[in-house]
Amino acid sequence: MTDTPENPFAAMFAQTQTVMQDWVKAVNPALASFTPQAFDKMWPTVPGEVLEAFWGKQFNPEGLDAKTRLLLTLQGLTIQGAIAEPQIRLTVRHAIEAGATKQEVAEAIGMSAVFGGVPAMNKAMELAKEAIDGTED
Repeated sequence: MTDTPENPFAAMFAQTQTVMQDWVKAVNPALASFTPQAFDKMWPTVPGEVLEAFWGKQFNPEGLDAKTRLLLTLQGLTIQGAIAEPQIRLTVRHAIEAGATKQEVAEAIGMSAVFGGVPAMNKAMELAKEAIDGTED
């Protein structure tokens, strides 16, 4: 026991985390070791036709196609600092499925260096290479 009082928010967070971990183990034991960094491994790559139907020109014939939307999303994720690693890997996989080439993915990320910085661009390129080569951890 310590003389200093425990931070009430830290205590509340720790208690909630313990309760949630116990609940997750009871509902689905396979999720007990889940980490947010592995989110992209749980989500399958959506077929290109489905991507185009929901994110492409299906409902807006004059709008952007799914490939372009995904490349713009990739660029936005990179500009934010490439901190959303699972989302970047998932977006790269979907962009490729929607018809983007490796060169187009690299160009979308490369252009992000102007706004997000070279370290963010380098990190996103590394994540994209992992996703394209299938060498994700």
